Amino acid sequence: MQYSVTAVVVSYNRAQLLGECLRALADQKRTPDRIVVIDNASEDDALSVAREFAANCAIPTRIVALPHNVGGAGGFCAGIALAVHDAPAVPGTVDYLWLMDDDTVPTPNALSGLLRAADACVRANGCLPTVLGSKALWIDGREHLMNKPRPRAALAKGARTTDDGAYQVRSLSFVSCLINVGAVRGRHRLPVSAFFLWNDDFEYTTALLRDGIGYYVPSSEVIHKTKRFGSSDADPGVRFYNEVRNKIWMWRFHRDDFTAVGACAFVAKTTRRWILTLLRTSDRATIMQCLRDGWRDGWHTAPESNAAIFARIDPRLVPLIDDIERG
Repeated sequence: MQYSVTAVVVSYNRAQLLGECLRALADQKRTPDRIVVIDNASEDDALSVAREFAANCAIPTRIVALPHNVGGAGGFCAGIALAVHDAPAVPGTVDYLWLMDDDTVPTPNALSGLLRAADACVRANGCLPTVLGSKALWIDGREHLMNKPRPRAALAKGARTTDDGAYQVRSLSFVSCLINVGAVRGRHRLPVSAFFLWNDDFEYTTALLRDGIGYYVPSSEVIHKTKRFGSSDADPGVRFYNEVRNKIWMWRFHRDDFTAVGACAFVAKTTRRWILTLLRTSDRATIMQCLRDGWRDGWHTAPESNAAIFARIDPRLVPLIDDIERG
């Protein structure tokens, strides 16, 4: 199978990590065919790092400097829309997007491992995967639990595992996530920019995998250089507001992305997650305030459309967004 891969990196105020991420892309045994960097109005040297890399790298690299920070959700919305638009339509070639945050450092075999998993999926199921995700390690070599998905409980189709050790999942994170361009166009979906941060990857990959097949691929490894090791629900601080509001928005506006069983599991797991967050936090007052505010806004507001957000931020991207979402 012939693949064409565009790496999409979203950057914000982490110049050193962005440099590591981009150099790791260039050092892949199987390099991406193109790179898109979305800079979220960084206030450090991240944009300069990206531009210097683009000027000296053999891989065609496109840099988009947004005038305002639209969060990881908006960054990936812009990056996916741009990468899909730029992907060349070559007969006999399958287009994929390789998504990652700027604190993701792929090991040299990360992309080749994902593409081998795509071939294994074809052997096992007779079709290409919709989404594939890498195994994320922390800086000390431990597997990063915040990026490890649970196996898909109820299989609608496809093999539970493949011959390369991958297992089927219901969602994946944007820490080294390979997404089929055909699925993006077929579902007419982009990440919800209004989420800003938290659950944008969960919402998006859940939507794509409603009828698709996705695998977690342990043979593809990346280093996720977060400040702390552990689950994202350990002590999120004010970001817990986004967790609550965005989960309620998912329930209200994207419930059709779940089966009946999946919807019940979503409610149960979300409830458990919020309880654990309350129990583990060192700042219960902040978490309770975020829970109240997120609950209120989740039920009484609606996410602004991607097109409306980017009409203010960068109108050049609106036609690309509309091309995908309106088909």
